[in-house]
Amino acid sequence: MSAPLLTELPSPLDDLSVWPASTARLPQGHVSVGGVSLADIADRFDTPAYVLDEEEIRARCRTYRAAFPQADVVYAAKAFLSRAMVRWIDEEGLGLDVCSAGELELAVTAGFPPERMVLHGNAKTPRDIETALRLGVGRIVVDSPSEIARIAALVGPAGRQKVMVRVVPGISAGGHEKIRTGTDGQKFGLSLTDGSARHAIARVLGQHQLELTGLHCHIGSQITDVKPYLVAVRRMVGLMARVRESHGVTFPELDLGGGHGIAYRPGEPALDLTALARRLDAELSASCAAAGLPAPRLAVEPGRAIAAPAGVALYRVLAVKHTGPTLFVAVDGGMSDNPRPALYGARYAPRLIGRPAVAEPVTATVVGRHCEAGDVLASDVLLPGDVRPGDVLAVPVAGAYQVSMASAYNLVGRPPVVAVHDGTARLLIRRETQEDFRRRDIGA
Repeated sequence: MSAPLLTELPSPLDDLSVWPASTARLPQGHVSVGGVSLADIADRFDTPAYVLDEEEIRARCRTYRAAFPQADVVYAAKAFLSRAMVRWIDEEGLGLDVCSAGELELAVTAGFPPERMVLHGNAKTPRDIETALRLGVGRIVVDSPSEIARIAALVGPAGRQKVMVRVVPGISAGGHEKIRTGTDGQKFGLSLTDGSARHAIARVLGQHQLELTGLHCHIGSQITDVKPYLVAVRRMVGLMARVRESHGVTFPELDLGGGHGIAYRPGEPALDLTALARRLDAELSASCAAAGLPAPRLAVEPGRAIAAPAGVALYRVLAVKHTGPTLFVAVDGGMSDNPRPALYGARYAPRLIGRPAVAEPVTATVVGRHCEAGDVLASDVLLPGDVRPGDVLAVPVAGAYQVSMASAYNLVGRPPVVAVHDGTARLLIRRETQEDFRRRDIGA
């Protein structure tokens, strides 16, 4: 009797709506991104690995520039940064938001103009500020009263540095309480409600070494509704009007930060960028007209919305087992290369690649290799019932806050970053090796 013919079953997991636009289905369960087979990348560069679609990055930059033609679009480097990313952002005409001397120096050495950078941080070190001043960063965002005198002193009596004041407008928005930064009671910025922001503004205006170009706020991350941004505009314009009344100063700039939400899984909501741009423009014009102010130049700071959808993480399955009612699929990465599920309860939609699925989907939990019960990459997801060791799983929307937040927990080296574009793959960041660890450990 002949063996039954194995046929690939149609899968509810075959929704590629959150994958890069270049993603294509290939025969026998293979998937390509940027014209390159992901299974081939897993074989060539090993796993785990991050894959980054250069054209997706560039296209999203262009989408922002088109949506905000009269505004400054500033990429938030904390989402993901490398020398190649710096070049792409520069060539697409965006500014760069950095949070440390390390990010700043990497960008400058990669050729990014420092005058198009903004330095953030709630606890800037002396080195951060000194580096920003030495390299000529365009704006420093003041986050606390103590920074005012510190920046002014480092500028020196003959210098002058453009700064902004980060205001907490009292707005709760964002996908998780740990990434809601627009409310009082968290570490960022100066409160609008208790008068801290107005006091800081007055102090900055009293420092001739500092040129206060405007106000900044960032109300949270993973925001999928336009309304919180409109409330932020009204409150920030209201503060600008009070500053003019008190000090006779009209600010030419208003930075509304980023936090633009994206879909990590098919069917999830995402912020409508076109609607955001249109309604922000209308609200800013109306609020300024009502206050008798000229409309300031707007800035937005997308990070995740540019980088995340361009990335795919690749893992190889090491073990499959049932523990009670739960099917665990253990892979060769985990919380060291993606801490977001453990930190924020982030949800992903992994997909089997490299071979056809020949069994109906079952509910599984994808876990990592680390010695933590919380090392879970994707809980209660559908995977083919025949998933087995050696399979490759691909996780889309992996381009932001994974490389940048990765660690060497259990001395597991951080994965490489592979860029794909027009049918070619090239290494951007190499895999961290045991030799790297040995070189750092210089004690006896």
